[in-house]
Amino acid sequence: MPGPLPVRVEDTWIDMPDGCRLSVRLWLPDHDEPVPAILEYLPYRKDDGTAQRDALRHPYLAAHGYGCARVDIRGSGDSDGLLRDEYTATELEDALHVIDWLARRDWCSGRIGMMGISWGGFNALQVAALRPPALGAIVTCCSTDDRYADDVHYIGGCVLGLDLLRWSSSMLAFQAKPPNPAVVGERWRDMWLERLAQPPWAHVWLSHQRRDAYWEHGSVCEDYSAIEVPVLAVGGWADGYTDAVFRLLEGLTCPRRAIVGPWGHMYPDSGVPGPAIDLMDVCLQWWDRWLKGIHRADGAEPDLYVFIQDSEVPRPSCDRRAGRWVQETCWPPPEGRELVTHLTTSGLRDDPGAPARLEHAGVPTHGIDSGMWCADGAGDLPGDQRCEDARALTFDSPPLQRRIEILGRPRLTLEVAADRPIAHVAARLCDVFPDGTSRLLSRGVLNLTHRNGHDRVEPLEPGRPYEIVLALGATGCAVPEGHRLRVALSPYYWPWVWPPPEPVTLWVTAGKSSLALPVRSEGSDPATDPFGPPVNAPSLPVETLVPGGAGLVVTHDVLRGRVAVTHDWDLGGRVRFPDGVETEDRNRAVYVLEPGDPLSARAEVRCMSGYGWAGRRLDVTVASTMTCDATSFTVIDELEAREDGRVVARHDWSVRIPRDGT
Repeated sequence: MPGPLPVRVEDTWIDMPDGCRLSVRLWLPDHDEPVPAILEYLPYRKDDGTAQRDALRHPYLAAHGYGCARVDIRGSGDSDGLLRDEYTATELEDALHVIDWLARRDWCSGRIGMMGISWGGFNALQVAALRPPALGAIVTCCSTDDRYADDVHYIGGCVLGLDLLRWSSSMLAFQAKPPNPAVVGERWRDMWLERLAQPPWAHVWLSHQRRDAYWEHGSVCEDYSAIEVPVLAVGGWADGYTDAVFRLLEGLTCPRRAIVGPWGHMYPDSGVPGPAIDLMDVCLQWWDRWLKGIHRADGAEPDLYVFIQDSEVPRPSCDRRAGRWVQETCWPPPEGRELVTHLTTSGLRDDPGAPARLEHAGVPTHGIDSGMWCADGAGDLPGDQRCEDARALTFDSPPLQRRIEILGRPRLTLEVAADRPIAHVAARLCDVFPDGTSRLLSRGVLNLTHRNGHDRVEPLEPGRPYEIVLALGATGCAVPEGHRLRVALSPYYWPWVWPPPEPVTLWVTAGKSSLALPVRSEGSDPATDPFGPPVNAPSLPVETLVPGGAGLVVTHDVLRGRVAVTHDWDLGGRVRFPDGVETEDRNRAVYVLEPGDPLSARAEVRCMSGYGWAGRRLDVTVASTMTCDATSFTVIDELEAREDGRVVARHDWSVRIPRDGT
């Protein structure tokens, strides 16, 4: 098919069986023959929330022979109904009807693909597991196969302090924007007021502190075999979801490929840290093969393309990483690619030596230099870890005799004990430069009451040693000759995870604990860049009225003995779209802890969203606070909505939820 083709844009509605209508924007090629359709299905408001990124990608795909559909999920954007939670059965059932509707259009060949990042990547996997007949392939970026183990709620069986409340509050404010009056008409105000009364989602999430049926729903790892269509999984080393890429490669039996670059939580054609890649060409090759039967590649394709990051001085902001692209013909790789070293009284050594019990009285502020769990590279990456290392029990290797490349998930086998029935262990793997600079390579945490599974809570017997296995996050990095490896252990990782209810002392048995590193052989693959630079459609002409910003600040109040981590993030600041609509988003999260008291942990989130058109202005503010005592979490949320400066709605929610082994 010659290209690029002229593209027309249509806005219309898709009727659900219960009478609810979903709003859809279509980009269609001006072409006589039917074409496959690509669906992106999100709650992030197609008219403004994702309009800028949609303009870069969907018209490009349409110009190259695909009909593209961007649908607002029920209860979001311009669609009818209410959005009551993430990935509900209703959301997925609606998706099946949307796919059927697309397949029956005159312009459609009957073959459908799904693509998306984050939420859209999640539901692409979830819908694929439901096997709609017309679905032919998916592209899933920065997503997960396991809603409990790898999402914004829990990590390693610990409450994710950085993101659980932050995500709930920011979605409460973001979803409180009205539908577009130009699309839905006069009913916009009734729809808006109804959405304002929706309760925060954090209350539900905290009510499920173990991996139960609530989290199993939508977790495709429960049955990988349910997915039969080809899957292209894309991740980034600075993102929070990268482990899922490797699990999908290992678990799926359908055709699958993966790409992992240096990026944060974003599409890789706008990826930071760079280098960004030409995602549209990657997608077109994928869709051509699986939706049109056109295979451009010669010979067998590798399971995995991955960017191996060079050793660089760590910086909270980074535009571009040094490194090289490599390929893995098959994943998981052949046996014999693990390097095992032991935690000893002399550091990391080949010989385990005599057993010895090492004691570490945990420092609750260990973790304040962690950066964000789901970073975007704008001041939220982890910096030099030397201060963090000083708050932990560390084990160093001798200087390396040769350069090594680590690819995969490092694994710690530890014999540990604690003096409390509820305790965590947080582990970091670092690259230590000759001058002492400590660069974070990988990390992981485990709630020790979940040592035998996240579906149960088994309190520790104080002082009793337990053998545990802790898989750290996937990484792809080079460590040069002359550098050292460092393992750092602590019973805390604040504010990444909420601290246990009592101060914890941790014991680690040197000589009975080890580190297994997944290493790869250099020179066994092409070193050329397999991807071109990004190519997209023209950007949307949006006027920035007030620029957005983001960043992390750590404050240590010496007089009061209090440490605060502040994270500011704005979704583009204040902007005006070509239709005259103005939107604004400003968010701040503050995590406070007094070092000697884990019960002083406190998260405060303040979010503001604004929406304006034709001289009208709507503003919503959300204030959320999460605190704890020894037995419970308390979450308080307050929402206030103003219409042209006048308060039209106030809602308050307060819940107290028992701690369940956390």
